[in-house]
Amino acid sequence: MALAAAVCAAALAALTAVPAQAHQRPQWDVKDTGVPDVRFRGLAAVGRHTAWVAGTGGTVLRTTDGGDTWRDVSPPGAGEPEFRDIEAFDARRAVVLAIGEGEASRVYRTDDGGATWTESFRNTDTRAFYDCLTFFDHRHGLAVSDPVDGRFRILSTSDGGRSWKVLPAEGMPPAQDGEAGFAASGQCLVSAGPRDVWLATGGAARARVLHSADRGLTWTATDAPIPAGDPARGVFALAFRDRAHGLAVGGDYRPGQASPRAAARTPDAGRSWRPADRPPPAYRSGVAWLPHSRTAALAVGPTGTDLTTDGGHTWRTVDTGSYDTVDCAPDLGCWAAGEQGRVARLER
Repeated sequence: MALAAAVCAAALAALTAVPAQAHQRPQWDVKDTGVPDVRFRGLAAVGRHTAWVAGTGGTVLRTTDGGDTWRDVSPPGAGEPEFRDIEAFDARRAVVLAIGEGEASRVYRTDDGGATWTESFRNTDTRAFYDCLTFFDHRHGLAVSDPVDGRFRILSTSDGGRSWKVLPAEGMPPAQDGEAGFAASGQCLVSAGPRDVWLATGGAARARVLHSADRGLTWTATDAPIPAGDPARGVFALAFRDRAHGLAVGGDYRPGQASPRAAARTPDAGRSWRPADRPPPAYRSGVAWLPHSRTAALAVGPTGTDLTTDGGHTWRTVDTGSYDTVDCAPDLGCWAAGEQGRVARLER
């Protein structure tokens, strides 16, 4: 255990050190997925060797050899759902979310590496539109829908995604006019620890982050200093390294639109948010802490990848490739995914 910790520490130091030369920067090693027409917004990093991605056309891929080869494990007979989020417990067990109005919002689960899938939830309320899901552990998880009857709707599972139930709405504060979640990276709903969960919003007068400390039963809302006031603006992704310290990224997703305040940070579980002193230069849709670090994280978007080594105070661009989402595993296996079938693993 001590040796493994030392190896991770050395690798992390190498990834986050300020480079003396350009070729020493942390950079993405792009993998050939063989599906250039698919956009992957769902990503689950199990480790350096194993990862799952989910995207357009009902596509789910899995690798167990570090991205050298990818197996198409898409749910058969599901048509062509728009997969936007996937959560994987290991190389065999995963839960994937399809988005859309009414019955287009569905959840599938596999226990055999994608050889077979079971549809465990199909939305029958035409007013609901599910965006993201998250798990606290192998059994307990939540999914979120855009507001129904003026409040965000929360779906809960206690058996690893095999069955789901809608939680009571009384503990959810009223939504703003036009407020919604963004199904851009699978990171509009994130958890840390056994009970804490956060929800990112946009599309309304103010961008907000909602927090629950009881697995989604009751929530509090806090304004976030990220551009809002338009359906295309808000907080798109969150990441928490523990129940107190979190990062938020977003902006305006329309190409060519400025996003001058695209990142914020919280030291107190989301009770307050502070803008980054030097934010990413443009809209970012995904964010992830580097494992075993209290200060290093990555943010990704269509125009590049940014790295912070001071807990979100300042960001610097380290790659200009297009990615929608990013995720890291405890063994420092960090992956990114996006348009044109792009999937990559972080290397020094």
